[in-house]
Amino acid sequence: MSATALSNDQIAELKTTVTPQEWEARVNLAACYRLIDHYCMSDLTSNHITVRVPGEEGAFLINSWGMLYEEITASSLTKIDHDGNVLAKPDFGDLEYGVNRAGFVIHSAIHRARPDVNCVIHTHTWAGMAISMLECGLLPLSQTSIRFAEISYHDFNGVVVDLAEQDLLVESLGDNSAMILRNHGLLTTGATIPEAFNSMQRLELSCKTQLAAMSCNSKLVELPEDIVEATHDMYQSQMPRPLGVLDWPALLRKLDRIDPSFRD
Repeated sequence: MSATALSNDQIAELKTTVTPQEWEARVNLAACYRLIDHYCMSDLTSNHITVRVPGEEGAFLINSWGMLYEEITASSLTKIDHDGNVLAKPDFGDLEYGVNRAGFVIHSAIHRARPDVNCVIHTHTWAGMAISMLECGLLPLSQTSIRFAEISYHDFNGVVVDLAEQDLLVESLGDNSAMILRNHGLLTTGATIPEAFNSMQRLELSCKTQLAAMSCNSKLVELPEDIVEATHDMYQSQMPRPLGVLDWPALLRKLDRIDPSFRD
């Protein structure tokens, strides 16, 4: 079953009018949306994953608001700039899908302020929201969660639709690649889509693991500070390759087996 609202002619036209680099970014971004949905991290048509358009300063791709993650394709993505102006948009006919303002405000702030970040992922999962509501936040008590021992936090100030929030978001994130939005959800970034996806998948797993352990009503085993620091440092600077890069081709093969229409 095709998961696109666009005709084959529209897909072919877009593929020939964008650069090969942009088309590759579109395919990988569509794949990321499908994977977030496959691993139960989507929220109907809400939330966003964005990626810079290679070679096009100030432009990034975002989901067309109104599509489920499971039906997003390379050609159905919308291209906007840091000010929210639509640079290229599919013709959805009477549906007239646009861009969610909260998504633009959050993602454009980070893309503008962090040139090292090419991909931003934001989710509203039950586990991520639950951890965001706990005063203790995410605890570095498992091997996986230690990767996020120095994760950033951003206080809740209402739905993020005010441009005045952008500076606060950037300040809260700092130089980190992941952030917990208090009373809201999770956010990860990466130099590539595979890196950002890997970070989100592991952050989500860390949240679920902590909630499972806390629900057992038993004392949690705390780790020595020096062990946490050494393990965190290993994740940050001693890995042979960026986390997620090795997994990505296998994940694309997985999607091709499930439904290859993300490539349309």
